Amino acid sequence: MESIADQKLKEILVAAKELFWKYGFKRVTIEEVCREANVSKMTFYKHFKNKMELIKYLLNHIYDKAIKQYRDIMDSDIPFHEKVKKTLDLKMEQSKNISNEFMNDYIRHADPEMVKFLNQKMDENLQMIVNDYIQAQKKGDIRKDIKPEFILYILNHLQEIVKDEQLEKIYDNPQDIIMEFTNFFFYGILPRNK
Repeated sequence: MESIADQKLKEILVAAKELFWKYGFKRVTIEEVCREANVSKMTFYKHFKNKMELIKYLLNHIYDKAIKQYRDIMDSDIPFHEKVKKTLDLKMEQSKNISNEFMNDYIRHADPEMVKFLNQKMDENLQMIVNDYIQAQKKGDIRKDIKPEFILYILNHLQEIVKDEQLEKIYDNPQDIIMEFTNFFFYGILPRNK
């Protein structure tokens, strides 16, 4: 059974995610999160010392959940092309309701503390993903003529590409950009006969 403190934390996280995804991090205040979560500021400060701590906690929670879901897919006994499809579906679900304001605060205009945090999370996960692709390549599920180092290079530089405001003008919303990159990435590495 969930304690009251755990329930309040969950309500804060749900409210924060909804507000941040819609309005970005910078515009949303602690007061707005508390009002949306129906908790007092005192309750908020029992869990977080400031908004940045909430942001990092929330993103860490989301990253951890996403990596667990990704691991479940990659560790399953299904063909690699089905793993790719399930990974695409997962990415689509994760990027749902992301606004341009969120993308601006998350990627294009992130403050230095946020950039450091995001880079750390990316570094933790990229090597695991590349290792999965190396294994898939050994099994013939990924083209033999593509270097794993190239895959890592591209994954490391996607965030820089997404910062391009001209790119944003091409798409109706951030989810379309994310899915375009994801589709391009996956279908660019699959063997030509698949």
